[in-house]
Amino acid sequence: MLRLRAIFAALLLLAVTACGNGDAGDDKTTIALFLPESKTTRYEAFDRPLFEAKVKALCSNCEVLYANADQDAAKQQSQVESALTRGADVLVLDAVDAAAAAPLVNQAKQRNVPVIAYDRLISGISYEYYVSFDNVRVGEVQGQALLDEVTRRGTPGKVVMINGSPTDPSSADYKKGAHQALDGKIEVGREFDTPDWSPDKAQQEMEQAVTALGRDAIVGVYSANDGMASGAIAAMKRAGYPVLPPITGQDAELAAVQRILTGEQTMTVYLDIRAQAEKSAELAVALSRGEEPKAPTKVGDVPTFLLDPIAVGRDTIKDTIVKDGFYTVDEICTAEVAAACAEAGLK
Repeated sequence: MLRLRAIFAALLLLAVTACGNGDAGDDKTTIALFLPESKTTRYEAFDRPLFEAKVKALCSNCEVLYANADQDAAKQQSQVESALTRGADVLVLDAVDAAAAAPLVNQAKQRNVPVIAYDRLISGISYEYYVSFDNVRVGEVQGQALLDEVTRRGTPGKVVMINGSPTDPSSADYKKGAHQALDGKIEVGREFDTPDWSPDKAQQEMEQAVTALGRDAIVGVYSANDGMASGAIAAMKRAGYPVLPPITGQDAELAAVQRILTGEQTMTVYLDIRAQAEKSAELAVALSRGEEPKAPTKVGDVPTFLLDPIAVGRDTIKDTIVKDGFYTVDEICTAEVAAACAEAGLK
């Protein structure tokens, strides 16, 4: 009888232990993703869904806690603090303001929550990983493409530079790279740092440049991204340009790809956002499991993954953006640009 009781007790203990293990397996791991704004199409259309899909594929018990700051640093602070209070296990942070984000990283460190800086470097503090593109190289690619097209057209004059947000450290890198390509080879007539990466503010800046320099003096426009390029193009159309000067962009937004086909925009920089989002998701899941994958390089003392930018013009849309499935031909070639698509061989 005593032996039967001992066996029963052992079985009961085993059952309780198994139940406890099952409950532990059901515990959710929370990975918090913070993106900076929604004016740039890529964040909501690509970064978020690609990141979420990769996390789901890698980790069945992981959930993604998502927030967009709408270009408001105070709002992002509140979002991050809320996620930490709710017990987030890993933070993936694309900072609105790099300086303002450092205290948020410190809060995470105090709770032993690892941080990945996504797309934008957070300066002044260490953290687990930084995943982005070679931003100086992005600017070089843009500046060289602009210079090549201005040279090809052969019209002397000045260029206008419309840089990104002064609170985004990537903007300084883009600017640095662009100046490396342009300085000493063509005169920069006007240069602007554009708050919030705002297309509307870029339009106002371009209007100011046209007024100050004169329409005929401007032979090219460096725009750090596609959204601001749309604002600059609107200003130049309003100013009555018979032929738009060459203008750069970045992010391969759908509207920008269509403008490239119709000749309104010269080029865009195609960033393989899928690779960036998926690498960040892989690192976040690994960190949630206590793993620390080795990074190929460092920026300062932060382990870093830097991806290569790709210049895309009218003749390379098919072999880059379409080939990678970033957009389909049907998405690009709407009725308004059908003729231009046919000329470019997009079918």
